[in-house]
Amino acid sequence: MRDDLDRLSALGRTVRPEGGYDPSLLDAFSNKHPDRDYWVAFTAPEFTTLCPKTGQPDFATLTIRYIPAKKLVESKSLKLYLFGFRNHGDFHEDVVNVVYDDLVKLLKPKYMEVYGKFAPRGGISIDPFVNGGTGARYKALARQRFATWQGVRG
Repeated sequence: MRDDLDRLSALGRTVRPEGGYDPSLLDAFSNKHPDRDYWVAFTAPEFTTLCPKTGQPDFATLTIRYIPAKKLVESKSLKLYLFGFRNHGDFHEDVVNVVYDDLVKLLKPKYMEVYGKFAPRGGISIDPFVNGGTGARYKALARQRFATWQGVRG
């Protein structure tokens, strides 16, 4: 058995996040292919957060994509972390940046992007996108993807 899997705290047990989001719920494990570039993508089509002013729910499809370095995020811990936003009030732009910051802090990936496709409220949808990379190669990728970003389809 892999010894790095023993440290995963959420997988295999029932955990119910209380209150707002909690980045301590996030777990990571070793990337067995750190020298290879590959994409990891998560799509959360039922992501919810609360409007900080009205307390009304805001619904979104949240898409997280990254090129891992030494660590990968464990999916159940990510799901529990994202569930915590159901009780957290913040603007769409802030939520997307908080998710990005928490995952970058945990994983230190080569490249990461987070996109929130929020359902319209009052006839307007807000669709924030944030990305970044480390080192010249991935910073260039981040600049290119940011400059040509027109929303994520599908």
